[in-house]
Amino acid sequence: MSALYKLSARALDGSTRSMQDCKGRVLLIVNVASGCGFTPQYAGLESLWRKYGERGLTVLGFPCNQFGAQEPGDEAAIGEFCSLNYDVSFPMFAKVDVNGEDTHPIFAFLKAAAPGVLGTEGIKWNFTKFLVDREGRVVARYASAHQPEDIAADIERLL
Repeated sequence: MSALYKLSARALDGSTRSMQDCKGRVLLIVNVASGCGFTPQYAGLESLWRKYGERGLTVLGFPCNQFGAQEPGDEAAIGEFCSLNYDVSFPMFAKVDVNGEDTHPIFAFLKAAAPGVLGTEGIKWNFTKFLVDREGRVVARYASAHQPEDIAADIERLL
């Protein structure tokens, strides 16, 4: 069993969600922010979720305030922003750190499994995306500028 499924995170509503609940699904895990130049990617992420969710894709959004303080709000503000502006219905989590001493264990797992440019693990900015197969293996890492719709073919191969 993948180590990913032993991890959990706090959802926007304050409940704890186990990654075990995602076992057997293809995952697209993204560190997101409400005030980022890449924030319009929420629309593309939601589109992927709606298109492929019934076939086995789950998009997971993890707000992060580590890059330019672009996610300053609390969980209620984040949820309201996502709902009102992008009609986000995919699972969203409470804010996490993706780099540094307080890196959330899910992102520590993802970064170790799929290092970035020249083998560096650090996430460079918001909207870095990790694609995970049905067995919990990280199969790809995409930089912030990589549009969600451009990942569709990779997702289809895993479904």
